[in-house]
Amino acid sequence: MPAGPNSGQTEKGEHMQEHRTAEVTLTLRGSDGKPLANRPITVRQTAHAFLFGCNVFKLNSTGSPQRDRAYADRFAALMNYATLPFYWGGYEPEKGCPLPEPRRRMAEWCLSHAITPKGHPLCWHEVLPKWAPQRGGKELLDLQTRRIRRDVRAFRGMVKWWDVVNEVCVMPRYQTDKNPMARLCRRMGRTALVSRMFAEARKSDHSARFILNDYDVSDLYEKIIEDCLEAGVKIDAIGIQSHMHTGWWGEEKIVSVCDRFSRFGIPLHFTELTILSGALKTDSDWHSFHPGWESTPEGEKRQALELEKTYRALFGHKAVRAVTWWDFSDLGAWQGAPAGLLRKDMTPKPAYEVLMDLVQKEWRTGPLRLVTDALGRARFRGYLGSYALEIRNKRAADFHLHRAGCLNVGLELERGF
Repeated sequence: MPAGPNSGQTEKGEHMQEHRTAEVTLTLRGSDGKPLANRPITVRQTAHAFLFGCNVFKLNSTGSPQRDRAYADRFAALMNYATLPFYWGGYEPEKGCPLPEPRRRMAEWCLSHAITPKGHPLCWHEVLPKWAPQRGGKELLDLQTRRIRRDVRAFRGMVKWWDVVNEVCVMPRYQTDKNPMARLCRRMGRTALVSRMFAEARKSDHSARFILNDYDVSDLYEKIIEDCLEAGVKIDAIGIQSHMHTGWWGEEKIVSVCDRFSRFGIPLHFTELTILSGALKTDSDWHSFHPGWESTPEGEKRQALELEKTYRALFGHKAVRAVTWWDFSDLGAWQGAPAGLLRKDMTPKPAYEVLMDLVQKEWRTGPLRLVTDALGRARFRGYLGSYALEIRNKRAADFHLHRAGCLNVGLELERGF
């Protein structure tokens, strides 16, 4: 087998090869159908099938053109998946006056850089509009479902993934005396609410994919997923938040969570992954901004080490299809935490460099320089995703490795190759 991802010296490495790569027999024929024998070729991976993402909330809003460029350039160099903000209170601060254009510009930028956009969230009990009816009855339900239909349709063909319902585990218990969405969830029940929101989203864009997202990884979340599936809800991915502000989960817990939720046979998306590069969180206030919470050299070393172990565990688990970091920069990060891969001045932390090495070097195939045999065949092992075939330094064809295992890929090339 020619050069490609190594088979790995450990059990973890072998699992990664099994789940994330294909053993490819590439057969080349000319336009006349004859094999292109003994032909030097180059095979180069151009995109990952796995989704490596982050929220992109500070795109073009860092406060300076220089920081804006650095943020965008470093994001595009690393990520192929981006979460866009669709918090209802920020998206529609005045009733009937939504603000789609900033998100549309974000989505257009993503698509122009081969980055898949995701919208977050469509239904959540936090960041509600101030004008939302407080009783949480039919009026709120009608407004919420109308909002889903309007916004999913408005971004049809652009936003490919949506977090439909966010944090339904806690929703009916959240600020029970004053939160209208909590009241609505209690009246409907969790399963009925999820079912209705997913139905509205799916009929608004049949081509999009829809996620149930939560930070609660207890048995309750498993039970809610079971109930929703029994009720006929089609969940395209199970979203798992993993904000590790109070300390790193450790590989054992990460793998355990993946194993537990993989039993549903539904892809897992780690939707909000945070590992800090400064002091760990010691209070229970998850809603306030904490000034003076800075990144430190020691914290950055720890963050890089824990990030590498986390991504290796997740990329090595068969059920996981996406990992989204939260946030990209310390500037404007949630709670003011030193959570970014970049510092506030947009210089990269060690964690950014580690992830770049994993995503764009270690887990990326090629360029491989091969020679076809007498039957026009060349063999290699490659990470799943999109590829370019080059002959004499010219792009001759594109192909995609869509699943792990053994794959036969046949290409008929135009005359001249």
